[in-house]
Amino acid sequence: MSASTLTPILLQSISTQLHSLSSPLFHFPTSRFSFNRKLKHPISSKPASILTPHAALSDPFVLQIAETFEDSLSSSTTPSPLQKLRDSSSESLLSLSWPTRKDEPFRFTDTSFIKSSEIQPITNPPQDSDFSGISLDTQLPYLTIIDGYIADSLSGLSGLPDGVFVGSLSKLPSDGMVKRVAEFVSNFEGDLFWSLNGVGAPDMVVVYVPEGCRVDTHLHLRYCSMKGSDFGSNKLPVSNPRVLVLVEKGGEVGIVEEFVGEDGNKCYWTNSVTEFIIGEGASVNHSYIQTQSLGAANIKWTSVRQDSGSTYKLVEFSSGGKLSRHNLHVQQVGPDTVTELSTLHLSINDQTQDLHSSLVLDHPRGYTNQLHKCIVAHPHGQAVFDGNVKVNRCAQQTDAGQLTRSLLLVPQATVNVKPNLQIIADDVKCSHGAAISDLELDQLFYFQARGIDQVTARKALVFSFGAEVIERIPVASLREKAKSHISELLDPTIENSIT
Repeated sequence: MSASTLTPILLQSISTQLHSLSSPLFHFPTSRFSFNRKLKHPISSKPASILTPHAALSDPFVLQIAETFEDSLSSSTTPSPLQKLRDSSSESLLSLSWPTRKDEPFRFTDTSFIKSSEIQPITNPPQDSDFSGISLDTQLPYLTIIDGYIADSLSGLSGLPDGVFVGSLSKLPSDGMVKRVAEFVSNFEGDLFWSLNGVGAPDMVVVYVPEGCRVDTHLHLRYCSMKGSDFGSNKLPVSNPRVLVLVEKGGEVGIVEEFVGEDGNKCYWTNSVTEFIIGEGASVNHSYIQTQSLGAANIKWTSVRQDSGSTYKLVEFSSGGKLSRHNLHVQQVGPDTVTELSTLHLSINDQTQDLHSSLVLDHPRGYTNQLHKCIVAHPHGQAVFDGNVKVNRCAQQTDAGQLTRSLLLVPQATVNVKPNLQIIADDVKCSHGAAISDLELDQLFYFQARGIDQVTARKALVFSFGAEVIERIPVASLREKAKSHISELLDPTIENSIT
């Protein structure tokens, strides 16, 4: 069945059949299936025999969310690459169900916080009058995305080299660039949240770096969540920002993604996707900083496609969100590629910080190095790491390393780690390791033997543990900001753990 037939209108037809099935297994309340009441095209004439198998695989809750997302979108003309994304995402949702703890990828990650809420898509771009509380503390060229919508009045992109484009897909300056972007849309399939973003994204931000172009300064993409509900209201506003970064052969660029929200415990859901297409010999330096509200859900997908001789470096710091999950997929599609991943997760409240990463190497002389660190400083806090590095048969002379280290500062804090190295090639140098502990007593004794009190000693050791990752943030102002944020969060926790 082609993607063009799996439109929202077809989903309505499927849901109608579900309601008509007599088996108790498929009998659901009518209110759960009211897809696209605003019909724009005739209902598909496909026979029921074709539609029923898809209906049998559908999750009514997922279809209900998809309907809500589709109804929230503007009726204006949609660029063809974005429509292609929506069609393929709609098709994939027919066979995807909401994840539970029984599903292996979510065995340690509870998403019931989202499912039990009243999900409300943010339907309108923010007005300039709403921007008074937004701080623009950056010296970099920047693009501001508020609740999934580009805020042009809060963006400053001067100083970029000729040929570099940063902005909405609908404003791409040439048909050739549109066709180039369309080549990479829907080429990768993620999980349920990837597809929900594809259905609900109101726009697509495109960052285009032409062949041989070097962008000397980093580009700052700042995601702000303004519309949030009060804790306990059960309402969960949701945004679906989507970004495609296309760096042509020999190009170089640095991208900073910073996710921030209102102070306090405002509740909202940011469901974002960023795709990187890195051409032959090109280089991307990617920083991801997430400090959203402690009442928020932040689910992010990052997909990276690296051509031969290319370099991708990621530095990640995440401390916000009641539920924060980063799905990271890197595919090396050429030889002599370099991938370096450094992440620090901090859980100082009743939080889940989750990183699921997948690196696939299919070509010779690939290099990957992954360092994951987490600090859990709350009895009900937890961190999750599921890291998979797959070295396939043709990836000879590969050098792949993976290390995860976790620091538990209080009793009952939880870390679940699953480092996974799959090697099919036979001429490789690969290693991985994992360590989970509190601070070492002999390290504390070393400080105390030199007259340094226990609180100061613990602070120094904890901060130095995280500094190995933070020092790799390439922008000095963001690096110092992250250090200050860590100190602000951890100082009270460390002092309380001593008394």
